[in-house]
Amino acid sequence: MKGDVSMREQIDLLFKEFEKLTAGKYQIYPESVHHFEGSNLFMCKDKDKKLLVIIGKKGICEKFTASKIGEIENLDVVLCQLSHENCEVIKELLGLRPSRCTKKTSFGFGDRLGIATPAHASASKDHDIFPIFAQQSVRELSRTQRTFRDVLDSAVWGVFESGYRENFGADADHVKHTEDLLIAAHEGYTMYTLDPSDYVKDVSKMNQKEITEFYQSHPERRELEARYLGKTFSLSKEKLVMSEEDFVKIFVTYIDVLEHVVKCYDALRGVRRDFDLEVSIDETSTPTTPLAHIFIVQELRRRGVDFQTLAPRFVGQWQKGIDYIGDLSILEKEISIHSEIAKILSGYKLSLHSGSDKFSVYPIFARYTEGNLHVKTAGTSYLQAMRAIAVTDASLYRQIHKYALTRFEADKASYHVTTDLSKVPDVDKISDTDLSKLFQMPDARQLIHITYGSVLTAKESGHYLFRDRIFKVLFENERLHYEFVKDHMEKHLDLLKI
Repeated sequence: MKGDVSMREQIDLLFKEFEKLTAGKYQIYPESVHHFEGSNLFMCKDKDKKLLVIIGKKGICEKFTASKIGEIENLDVVLCQLSHENCEVIKELLGLRPSRCTKKTSFGFGDRLGIATPAHASASKDHDIFPIFAQQSVRELSRTQRTFRDVLDSAVWGVFESGYRENFGADADHVKHTEDLLIAAHEGYTMYTLDPSDYVKDVSKMNQKEITEFYQSHPERRELEARYLGKTFSLSKEKLVMSEEDFVKIFVTYIDVLEHVVKCYDALRGVRRDFDLEVSIDETSTPTTPLAHIFIVQELRRRGVDFQTLAPRFVGQWQKGIDYIGDLSILEKEISIHSEIAKILSGYKLSLHSGSDKFSVYPIFARYTEGNLHVKTAGTSYLQAMRAIAVTDASLYRQIHKYALTRFEADKASYHVTTDLSKVPDVDKISDTDLSKLFQMPDARQLIHITYGSVLTAKESGHYLFRDRIFKVLFENERLHYEFVKDHMEKHLDLLKI
C-alpha cells in the first residue's frame, strides 16, 4: 500500500484487507477514517453495535482498551468499544475536543438519543456555522437518564464517525445550579447556558405593597437609581427613557437574576478560564423589554461577567416542535430593536431559544442580527427519529403514540403549550403508510416532543418498554434516520443564510 498508490486507494485496500480478516462481518463507515502517526482509525458496525477499529503500530493500539483480532502488513488490528475511556484517548490523539465558538453564526443541535450527531455534522458541512453538537439541558438529562459525560462522548463519537473536521462546541444548556455547572466543566464543556428563571420575580403576580417593600429595602436601589433613572438611550428610530415606573419594574424583576448569574460565573471561573457564556432570560412569562435588555447587559458587564450570548424572551408563543405563533410584524419590530441594542452595546450576540421549527422567524432573525446569532434546537431531531420509526416499524410507533397519550397531561406541566389532543387522529384508524403524516400536524408533533422522557424511561417488570426497541429500529434503519434528520436540519440552516 505504498509507492504511487493514492491515499484513497490505500484506504480502499486497507478496507478490503480488514473485510477479508473479519470475513465481512463488519460494515465500515468510510468517512470515519482518521490517520495518526502511521496508524489508521475508523468506525464499523456489526448487527448489534458500533466499534472503533485501529490498524496501526503497537504503541498506538496499546493506548486503547482493545481486543487484538489479527495483523495487516505487520500492523496490529484491534477492535475497541465506544467507551468513555477510549473516547478520551480519541480526543487526545486526534484533537476531537469541543472548542469555543469561532464563527458569527452558531447553532445548537440537541440530541436526546445521542445518535444523531453524524446527521447533524452532515447538515453542517455546507453551511457557514459553528455547530454545537453536544447540547443538553439538565431537564433533558433528568428525563432521559443521561449525563453530561454521555452527551459529550456521544457527540465526539458522532463527529468521528462522520469525518467532520471543523471546530464544534459543547453546551451545558439551561443550567440552574452551580453544582451542575461544575460537573459539565469537569467533562470539558465549552459553552454554559445559565437559566436564572428561578430568580426572576413576576411583578404581575405581586401587589403594590410587595413591590414597594422589596424595592425600597434593597441595598443596591439608590446606586442603581443614580445610574439609570431618567436616563435616555438613543436608537436610530426612537429614544428610550428609563422612567421611574420602568425602572422599579425592571429592578424588582431582574435584580436577583444578576446576583445569581454572577455567582454562577464566579464558580465557573474558579475551574475554567476559557469558555462561552450564555445568559438566558427567555424562561419568563413576559417579553424582555428593550430597557430591560439594556439594564441586564450593562449591569452584567459592570459586575465583571464576560458573556457571549443573551437570550431574551421575545413576544409571541415559542411552543416546542412547531412554528412561531403570533404576529410576525410585531415580532419583527421587536427583533429589530433588540438587534440594534446588541449592536450598540456590542460584544455579544442574540440567542433564539425553542428554535426548533421556527421557520417563519429565521429569515427575520438572521436579517436583523446580520448573522451574528445563536439558535438552539432540541426535540426536533427526536421527532425525526420517531418519524423514522413510524415509517419502518408501524407497530412500535403505535405503541409509543398510545403510551404518550397517557403521559401527556403530566409531562406538559413544565412546558407552555396549547396542544389540543382532540386534533390528534386515532392511530388505529391510520394506515401504516400514512403514520408519518402525523409529523406534519402541530398537535401530534407536540404530543411526541413533550413525552420523550416518559417514553424513553418507561419500564415494565424491570425492562424498558420502548427504549431498547427504539435504538434497535434506528440502528437497523440508520441511513433513513440520518437522512430524515439531515434534511430537516438543513431546512433550518438554509433559512438562516443572509
